[in-house]
Amino acid sequence: MSTRATHRDKTYFSDRSAQEMKQFLKGRDLTVQQQLAVTARMLAMDGHEAGLAGQITARAEQPGSYWTLRFGLGFDEATPEDFIRVDDDLHTVEGSGMANPATRFHLWVYDGRPDVNSIVHTHPPFTSALTMLEEPLVIAHMDQTPFYNDCAFLKEWPGLPIADEEGRIITEALQDKHAIILAHHGYLVAGKSVQESCYLAVYLERAARMQLRASATGKIRPVPDALAQEAGAYLRKTSIVNATFDYYSRQTERYFGNYLQ
Repeated sequence: MSTRATHRDKTYFSDRSAQEMKQFLKGRDLTVQQQLAVTARMLAMDGHEAGLAGQITARAEQPGSYWTLRFGLGFDEATPEDFIRVDDDLHTVEGSGMANPATRFHLWVYDGRPDVNSIVHTHPPFTSALTMLEEPLVIAHMDQTPFYNDCAFLKEWPGLPIADEEGRIITEALQDKHAIILAHHGYLVAGKSVQESCYLAVYLERAARMQLRASATGKIRPVPDALAQEAGAYLRKTSIVNATFDYYSRQTERYFGNYLQ
């Protein structure tokens, strides 16, 4: 009996894995506040924490409001109870505490992008180093392909983003993409879910780290467009994104203890 594998087109394996992931990858049932707490803890573990500078938000069911971590806490301290709901003038309407004033520019993204339901903005070391060089992301590795044709670049720094003008500038630069590198600042990712925003935030910092390390050694060579598009679409499958997020939740619970209760 021959043991030679049957040669099949890549589409067969892509479609089959998609069906099997639906069958076998069962996600955790977490509230939006728990999802936001997982995101905060994961980013803290991944080195994104920069004092009180970063923000994590999620569009609320109530129009004109969103959930955010109350100001004064670091990502590594966040629990579900620490997320408050604020209106479009940053007044707290649910929970206790105040919003980080810098989340005001998130309002502009939510208003201009109805497909976006969660935003992460931080100043992690490797992405921040790219911003200091005024360099956009180069897609030169498989793990960077989730950002193929989906990572904008704002070369001009508009200043501290606590007013409306900065929100307008960043939103216009983001356009229809789900990530943007902000020169002399940091990054922003805008996902269709909290899970996707967390996933993209972790992968973007890793992508920047690889780019900086590779550029210190030699010339970076981008992957072909067609292959980048194919790989990126696969790695952005909702089932993969959500399964990765579930792993992040387990990983952070092992590290921080039972913070989700």
